[in-house]
Amino acid sequence: MEESDLFAIRKGKFEDLCAKGKNPFQANCSQKHTNRQVYALFEEAEKNQKPCVVAVAGRIVVFRLMGKASFLKLLDQTGTLQIYVSNSEENGIGEDAYEEFKTYDIGDFIGVEGEVFRTKTKEITVRARKLTLVSKSFRSLPDKFHGLSNPDTIYRQRYLDLIINPESRDRFFKRSAILKGIREFLWARDFVEVETPMLQDVAGGAAARPFVTHMNALDRDFYLRISLELYLKRMLVGGYDRVFEIGRNFRNEGLSRRHNPEFTMIELYQAYSDYRGMMTLLQELLQFLCEQVLHQTSFKSYTGSMIELGGEWKEKTYEECVVRATKDPHWFQRSKTEKLQACEKLGIEVNPALEDFEVTNNVFEKCVAPSLLQPTFVTQLPKELCPLAKVNAQDDRLIDVFELYINGQEIAPAYSEQNDPFVQRRMFELQAGEEIQKIDHEFLTALEYGMPPAGGMGIGLDRLCVLLTEADNIRDTLLYPTLK
Repeated sequence: MEESDLFAIRKGKFEDLCAKGKNPFQANCSQKHTNRQVYALFEEAEKNQKPCVVAVAGRIVVFRLMGKASFLKLLDQTGTLQIYVSNSEENGIGEDAYEEFKTYDIGDFIGVEGEVFRTKTKEITVRARKLTLVSKSFRSLPDKFHGLSNPDTIYRQRYLDLIINPESRDRFFKRSAILKGIREFLWARDFVEVETPMLQDVAGGAAARPFVTHMNALDRDFYLRISLELYLKRMLVGGYDRVFEIGRNFRNEGLSRRHNPEFTMIELYQAYSDYRGMMTLLQELLQFLCEQVLHQTSFKSYTGSMIELGGEWKEKTYEECVVRATKDPHWFQRSKTEKLQACEKLGIEVNPALEDFEVTNNVFEKCVAPSLLQPTFVTQLPKELCPLAKVNAQDDRLIDVFELYINGQEIAPAYSEQNDPFVQRRMFELQAGEEIQKIDHEFLTALEYGMPPAGGMGIGLDRLCVLLTEADNIRDTLLYPTLK
């Protein structure tokens, strides 16, 4: 039967109910218990040999109509619960109500009151004594037996994915739990959560192409933020020693398994710390999430590899990673021309117009990063890659940073933050390469008032959730990903 025919049949049922003075769209429903609570309440009542009467509500997802008695499965936020409905006047809903009940459809929302019991197969079930249609569904749900597997439908009609696919529903509950866990971890360490502007004069704090919008009231263009960094550092200037923000960033760039133009970052800054302090904090945070929130420390990547987040993590310098990948101990002494020739032999496609340091970074991104499956801190990066970090005291070619790689992708960078306004201005002005950050002069003015030494860190929440929920790609962790 065509979808349009099914829609017409359900609409006819709706009109019949209305003609009988029934309201298929109630304003409210007495839901005193969730489905999960019913299981716990009944087991306690059964132990004490007491009756267990409940009032639940949810969507019908399974409907087995069998003459004078029927079974259905009710879905709410906490899971499914079996309901037994009969036409008995003494132990059911009565004949008249049962006749109306037989017109209900899979997808309808109902309220149910009744006593809980165990069936012969030992399944905990509610025997309905009162049943109310609270919201009518006009479209049929996908076949639950076959599931919902079309990626386009999953992403465009996420609500169907959440109804049909329990693994998707569970993944987004985990994402919420991860967010809650991050907040609790940071609050316990005296971090203050703040909010900074999404509309900014200067798209600063990172090197990325921004989205541009126009504000009519001021008749000027603004940028959707590409980073939280520069406003959070102003908080350090203002006397907040530990701050963090969980917020959306927007970058007008490509879509891929690992990239979405709209994404969530956790950025935090701690005065009187450095990138080493951030290293300890990050490892403690992720292991807290594993043990206290998700109750596991090992995860399977989309490639099938097992990743272990417990125990000690590896640390490697950027230079040793590149040297090992190229098998050339003198790589960093080579000319750009020699590096390009070596890239060709290695089968690495590199734009010859790139700066010398960008050629090397292409090697890192294509040959090194994908191999870093287990948690690895990559430290001591070339200073050209980030103008916002402290220059290393022993080697002024390098900056005091780390990038944490897990499952072949960057999860979090962290810096010893640059707080010398003169060095910061000079590093902004000396930027080179394809992606040059715009100079935020207001930020430089703030630095001139004095900012304490600090460690700072950014964590890509979406990528972290890909890892911790064992998703295939970033779209699986976004309720409503950007689509063509």
